Amino acid sequence: MPEAGVDLTVLYRGPLASCDYDCPYCPFAKRRDSTEQLRTDRAALERFAAWAASRTEDRLSLLFTPWGEGLVRSWYRRALTELSHLPHIRRVAIQTNLSGRTAWTAEADLDTLALWCTYHPGQTPYERFVAKSRRLAADGVRHSVGVVGLPEHLDAARRLRAELPEHVYLWINAAEGHSYTDEEAARWTAVDPLFSWSRHAHPSAGRPCRTGESVISVDGDGTVRRCHFVREELGNLYDGSYRAALRPRPCPSQVCDCHIGYVHLETLPLYDVFAGGVLERIPADW
Repeated sequence: MPEAGVDLTVLYRGPLASCDYDCPYCPFAKRRDSTEQLRTDRAALERFAAWAASRTEDRLSLLFTPWGEGLVRSWYRRALTELSHLPHIRRVAIQTNLSGRTAWTAEADLDTLALWCTYHPGQTPYERFVAKSRRLAADGVRHSVGVVGLPEHLDAARRLRAELPEHVYLWINAAEGHSYTDEEAARWTAVDPLFSWSRHAHPSAGRPCRTGESVISVDGDGTVRRCHFVREELGNLYDGSYRAALRPRPCPSQVCDCHIGYVHLETLPLYDVFAGGVLERIPADW
């Protein structure tokens, strides 16, 4: 009997860890992968893309979440472009600092492709970043833009919101280890009306979450986990052993404080808030 297809969201993070930025809040700032490390990452990415292309009986939504910057590498641009044209791929998206060129998106299916873009003040000229977002918007490339909510970033975030196209959602991530007074939170909420979801970590212990059932995390070796933040292995993508492990399961962590994690909690309404744009972080009514 043929294997039944599933609706599956896959977050892929290969070994790539190099980045061209030097953000003080990131452990991978200005890291350089060796030629061999880049070759390993390319092989892993191409293996994953081939797997996704072959799963024609499934309905897949894919989010690439590299530690480093993927879009400056040709194999990420090619994988996104090719996967976007496949009818069983519902969405293919990537987190990016938008430092690379964007002309490649003209070759993709823009009904499927999406970009999750982050502006890092001090790492790239403001005008250059805004010009790229405007170009993406003019070309019909679905994308969100975001900023880490550090006090020194507030003026840049306000300027972004004023100057980006209205239909481009600007999100604010609460800075790791940073707490916000109500007055500070109100300033950020004026920029991003949904900032309250990021402001506090969400209690998750024992609560139902879609991860491990309809959402999985995959590394470069094909090891499957329920999400990036739970180390328990569910099997391997390439031998199919993960399939038997897909089932509802409560979260084993006390709290979840990252959007790519808590957005999948069933106790939160975020699948409705971001309906149609969960992976690229775009609200349904934006």
